[in-house]
Amino acid sequence: MLKVERWSPEGQNLPFATFQFSSAATDGETIMNEANLLESLGQVSAAETGQVFRDFLRGHVREMICEVMAAEVTQLCGPKHAPSPSDHYRAGSSPGRVLYEGEREDVVRPRVRQKSSDGSSHEVDLATYRVAKDPGLLQAQIVQAIVSGVSARGVKEIKPNSPGVKKTNVSRLWQEAGSKFIEQLRGKDLSTITWCALMLDGIRLSKDQTAVVALGIDSEGRKHVLDFALGSSENLEASRELMSRIVNRGFNCDHRLYVVLDGSDALRSAVAEFFADAVIQRCLVHKERNIKGKLSKRHWGELSRLFTRLRNVQGIKAAEEVFDELKEFLKPINAEAYRSLHEAGDDLLALHRLNVPSTLHRSLLSTNAIENSFLNTRRKLGRVTRFRAETDQASRWLSYALLEAEKGFRKISGHASTGLLIAALARREPDPE
Repeated sequence: MLKVERWSPEGQNLPFATFQFSSAATDGETIMNEANLLESLGQVSAAETGQVFRDFLRGHVREMICEVMAAEVTQLCGPKHAPSPSDHYRAGSSPGRVLYEGEREDVVRPRVRQKSSDGSSHEVDLATYRVAKDPGLLQAQIVQAIVSGVSARGVKEIKPNSPGVKKTNVSRLWQEAGSKFIEQLRGKDLSTITWCALMLDGIRLSKDQTAVVALGIDSEGRKHVLDFALGSSENLEASRELMSRIVNRGFNCDHRLYVVLDGSDALRSAVAEFFADAVIQRCLVHKERNIKGKLSKRHWGELSRLFTRLRNVQGIKAAEEVFDELKEFLKPINAEAYRSLHEAGDDLLALHRLNVPSTLHRSLLSTNAIENSFLNTRRKLGRVTRFRAETDQASRWLSYALLEAEKGFRKISGHASTGLLIAALARREPDPE
């Protein structure tokens, strides 16, 4: 016989019992026993054995639920054939439905009423029945189906025997779940973490909406998605809103903040408003890509070689030597490329000027850390064909996608040297004469 130890719902102190299931269910249906199960498994193909076994488990689970409800009734009303001083009494039974693996199962539920002091009575909500029909698991399955690419209409096709799978119900459930994702992302207390670096970049959601995303790096090299702000582009308003929000949530540091940007003037201005002494590093990957777009392909190899050297050298003196080589290489072959390099200026060498170990260069000379999270985010957002600006649809989807991307974050390369980075940021540069 299959034995199951009965649990106590919601912490109730129900008497301990072990149930042994027979072949007859309490609702009058026949449930196959172990012998019938083995016989049935021997008569079906390998492809059908899983369904036979699931039917076997479903029947026993349904019977277990009925047994547990009966035990709760006994606790409330006393033994069935013995007088009890309890003010609870049995009131027959009625058809009911519970959820197993997100699908409805018909059961016969016992009913209990409680006498009041004025002589009236009211029905008691059995805790076991309430737990057995809890839709939490089904709702989690629906949300998972939605984020995996199933449309609101398509949920009913994959869960035909489940309640609450109409399009309107699914859409309402996703709105509620999406709002929780937003709260989870924006509810983090940032004041409890020691920060050393910040990366800002934008991800285009549609022709009308762009999200500016902030990623923070703590003193141990761990990456955190901080927040995002929506706008028509990477404009100053969206950037300022983002910076204001993370600062109000406690993002701060006792030293200068190290910031990596892609070259956006709006992002730079927003950072300067809140961290006037920030050390701002221009992303070398973005700058190399920008210059490469202005050059003939025959010059790409030499350009890549020089930028690779710039990423690998340590210290400001060596970096300036490579930077001068870059200028000498670009000046005679393309004026626009030379102006692009000159426009970035000292911001391309900000990290080298701090004289930190070159092991940090791979992670902190570019916005690749946040760009990589965008790759995972785009995979999650790929099924959304249109973001409605008049709703919070974009915020819900983006919050979910960024939180999922964050689950795969690792510490930055060279994280053992973040202490040296913080020490360098704590040193103030001498004022120019």
